[in-house]
Amino acid sequence: MSDLIVDVVSVAGHCPVFAVGDRFEVADGFRLRADRDLCMHALMALAPYYVALSRGVEPADLGLAGPDGAAYVQCLDPQHVTGGGTVTFRIRRAPPTVPA
Repeated sequence: MSDLIVDVVSVAGHCPVFAVGDRFEVADGFRLRADRDLCMHALMALAPYYVALSRGVEPADLGLAGPDGAAYVQCLDPQHVTGGGTVTFRIRRAPPTVPA
């Protein structure tokens, strides 16, 4: 099981929670690690995919691969309707850690 790193790569409109460059992690396939607030829209966008990605399924096999091979998803806020912000996330596996 790989840990996942989730980076904010773009924000369309105004998101009250995330800015480009923000990051959080999914550890051990189910533990959220963040030093900041998280948005439920973000978690719902990630929910269908985090287990498969953490177990090694390739983003391309899920139809999520960007040009760099990482997975990309958007939050569920339709900013053009709500006036909020639609956030795009890049999801990638964390590099393996070397035991001390």
